[in-house]
Amino acid sequence: MIELREAVAGYFISRNGEHPMTPADDTYVTAYFATLDEVTAGRDETSDDLRRHILAGRLPLPGYLRSDGTEMVPPDYLRLPDEHGIDALPEVFGLEFLAYTSGRYVCLTSVTPANIRAKDRLVVAIETLTAAPKPDDAGWLAELHAAVDELDELEPPFTLYDRLRFGGPVSRDRCIDAVRRDYPGTTLSG
Repeated sequence: MIELREAVAGYFISRNGEHPMTPADDTYVTAYFATLDEVTAGRDETSDDLRRHILAGRLPLPGYLRSDGTEMVPPDYLRLPDEHGIDALPEVFGLEFLAYTSGRYVCLTSVTPANIRAKDRLVVAIETLTAAPKPDDAGWLAELHAAVDELDELEPPFTLYDRLRFGGPVSRDRCIDAVRRDYPGTTLSG
């Protein structure tokens, strides 16, 4: 239903601002995310059913709207609702539920309560370590290396659109790429 699609788009823009998606953004989003039609293929629920849940605050907003207006969500978008039921998601996520439904956790390959908490913990650890750098200390480098590698496992690449909507460098820029640049040796390969 076009009205539901437009309502989701309006809600998305109200939360994220209006930033044009470039062809490169569309390519990235298509590679890493799925459409509502794709995640509902072969299921009883329709895309419009998901849109109703989104508008009611029971499911997350799409992570992106492609330049053609297509709502894009993580490929495992329905995994937790399937495992726990939509009505149980507030309890499953606890304090992270509002962050989960914001649709802004495009920084995780899989949006789960454990991954949200792990990302937050790792960003704090990396920022704390780099605030008092000890690049000549093997223990410090090993701790930093481990945190960066763990965060890298959780995060997909980002797109220019993310840097616009989040107002600058994203966690990958600050806590993975910059750290690896500034403290060589903090890579998955060692």
